[in-house]
Amino acid sequence: MRFSARGRLAALSLLAVCSVFPLSAAAQSALDEVLARKEIRIAIPTDFPPYGYVGTDMKPQGLDIDMAGYIAGKLGVKLELVPVTSANRIPYLQTKKADLVISTLGKNPEREKVIDFTAAYSPFFQAVFATKSLPVKGAADLAGKSVGVTRGAIEDMELSKIAPATADIKRFEDNNATVSAFVSGQVQVIATGASVAGNMIARNPQLGTEFKFVLKESPNHIGVAKGEDKLREKVNEIIAGAKASGDLDKMATRWLGRPAGNLPN
Repeated sequence: MRFSARGRLAALSLLAVCSVFPLSAAAQSALDEVLARKEIRIAIPTDFPPYGYVGTDMKPQGLDIDMAGYIAGKLGVKLELVPVTSANRIPYLQTKKADLVISTLGKNPEREKVIDFTAAYSPFFQAVFATKSLPVKGAADLAGKSVGVTRGAIEDMELSKIAPATADIKRFEDNNATVSAFVSGQVQVIATGASVAGNMIARNPQLGTEFKFVLKESPNHIGVAKGEDKLREKVNEIIAGAKASGDLDKMATRWLGRPAGNLPN
């Protein structure tokens, strides 16, 4: 096959470009990049206790931060924490400002259109909480007790399905009012989300509040950029290992007061 002078010039130019930018570099996956730079950037929350918040030492802490450190450790790379909000956590992943998002992400069809998800790594739930001295193990134990709940919230709907007729359910207009009622002793029991309860427990350790039983499960998954299957599969391996070793249960118990349990893939 013969090439014109212009064709030969174009072919030489293409070879020159390929020598500077190898084709293999263009195909490098996110996992390859993480291992090459020996650092992983993980987006985490800093305003959502007990999953992620800033401690008194001004450093991020919480279940999501522990999970980020766990993954970095298993990969043998340095961890860079990238604080995000609920609004920008997915865009940070899409624009490669973060390699993973560990920020109480629930998996749903709308989100699955724009990012991929790993197996679940931690529970997120609505539950019943009360002081350690109050014997409550299930819905039947709410009989004759006053229970605070935020009107119209998921926990209100779930509680209404199972509470005995003699339970005194007191509904408040927002989470702050519900928490205030429990802390001040207006109600004996509170039904709320894990994050609200975690913040309440951290702020009021003198109450000795503890998790009693679950109303509804909504587990958290780790967000991965679309098409980054190598990274997603590697993180799934790490999560599977953490399940088998009991490490996920230990993290959940430390921050949520209950084991992670049987999380979905």
